Amino acid sequence: MRVVVLGATGNVGTAVVRALVAESRVTAITGFARRAPETAPPKVRWVAGDVRDHDLAELFRGADAVVNLAWRIQPSRRRDITRETDVGGTARVLDAVAAAGVPTVVQASSLAAYGPHRGDPGARVAEDWPAVGISTSFYSREKVAAEALLDVFEERHPAVRVVRLRPALIFQRSAAQEVRRYFLGPFWPSPLVRPGRIPVVPLPPALRFQVVHADDVAEAYRLVLLDDDARGAYNVAAEPVITPRRFARVLGGDRGTPVPVPAAALRLLAKATWLARVQPTPPGWLDLAMGSPLLDTTRIRGLGWAPRHDGPSTLLELLEGLRDRAGGDTPPLDADAGGPWRSGEVSSGIGGGS
Repeated sequence: MRVVVLGATGNVGTAVVRALVAESRVTAITGFARRAPETAPPKVRWVAGDVRDHDLAELFRGADAVVNLAWRIQPSRRRDITRETDVGGTARVLDAVAAAGVPTVVQASSLAAYGPHRGDPGARVAEDWPAVGISTSFYSREKVAAEALLDVFEERHPAVRVVRLRPALIFQRSAAQEVRRYFLGPFWPSPLVRPGRIPVVPLPPALRFQVVHADDVAEAYRLVLLDDDARGAYNVAAEPVITPRRFARVLGGDRGTPVPVPAAALRLLAKATWLARVQPTPPGWLDLAMGSPLLDTTRIRGLGWAPRHDGPSTLLELLEGLRDRAGGDTPPLDADAGGPWRSGEVSSGIGGGS
């Protein structure tokens, strides 16, 4: 099997490439990214380019499957740029899949595509939950728009096998600095954030969210690629759910205690610091965290998927990576990608650059 992976050098992409390199049924991998790494694993050929203007049909020619992970979270202050990649890029990928005659396309969607769930806070939603998003989150709106493109594509090209994965928050140690740049910004005090030693954690009491390790998400991609009967949407998330109590225990150990803080107050803080260019995350991300439902993963487990990492250990791995300033060996994951002393992040306007 010959697979093209778009967005192959980021958090999820690096894990997917690792999983496919280890899979004997995958014979060749084309990794596509805006910046190609200097070295390539076995079976991998890097191609540098941008989904907004690259000749994707030629790139896909002869492929058995395309995995589209190409997405932009930053610059959060330039919605025209993110939408051009996230929605316009998805449209170009699907057009090229049809033009090149690729039989399978797997699209990275997200739990962010789902509309809010305001019933039982512990209830899980299956893949038939309405994909209407959280209106105040640009990331959610763009995931919904990309899924709408997939719906139209499936109607027009029924012979193409279309899969969309909807994972929870995805973490791994090597993506710690990418996560910091995208969400926390250059002023985040990495050495001071020491998991197990932060006894008091201010959090909204209603906060509930799931996480999943990048390697476990990559396993889900591997399974749907290799199963010719896999079609449609699949939720991907690990247990147990991260509650304020569990979050506090990850940060503070046995002494960790959540301190109730109104979500509205945190939203005002997020908005003020984003507008002041202190950090790169607009308040819609908090709305997404508070409003998104929990995921039922029965369907992906039916393909034999089972996570090797639980939720709290995955969160701890990320936090330890943030403390240690951990990075990876691709350009987006490079620990120094923000420039010396994170100067590139500041000069770009904190949320104004990629």
